[in-house]
Amino acid sequence: MPEQPMPGRGAPDIRAGDVLPALEIPITRTLIVAGALASRDYQDVHHDAELAREKGSPDIFMNILTTNGLVGRYLTDHFGPTAVLQKLAIRLGAPNYPGDTMTLTGTIAEVGTAGTTAQVRVRIVGTNALGNHVTGTATVGLPPAGRAAASRAYRSHVSPEGTV
Repeated sequence: MPEQPMPGRGAPDIRAGDVLPALEIPITRTLIVAGALASRDYQDVHHDAELAREKGSPDIFMNILTTNGLVGRYLTDHFGPTAVLQKLAIRLGAPNYPGDTMTLTGTIAEVGTAGTTAQVRVRIVGTNALGNHVTGTATVGLPPAGRAAASRAYRSHVSPEGTV
């Protein structure tokens, strides 16, 4: 995908290097357990603190599927309801434990098109008190109807210098 503004009438001025606004997510015991149950991940390290400690962890910790969902939410909240997550590749690092906060940030890596759909590749990082919890990339498709919504979101969140 070439690095250029998204083409097309009414398309937002999304450019490589633009920074998405940060999203802070409090990591609660309820979020960890609910995410594990919702994704049918019944491993005890995600819901039983005593058994997690027996296995060497200081507490329960978030599973990758919950992290995956939160990264998806971060992107679709930013790009709007017509955004389509076409590809998501993440890697976990430091665990998310209860009582911490994960801060998700994103940077536009590339902008291009596939037919009438704008494709935006975003580098994502989610940090907590221990370091990087998640790193990765995502490709988000913006159909022509979704470009106007994305443009409004951009105008309200990104300064002319590409900063929040």
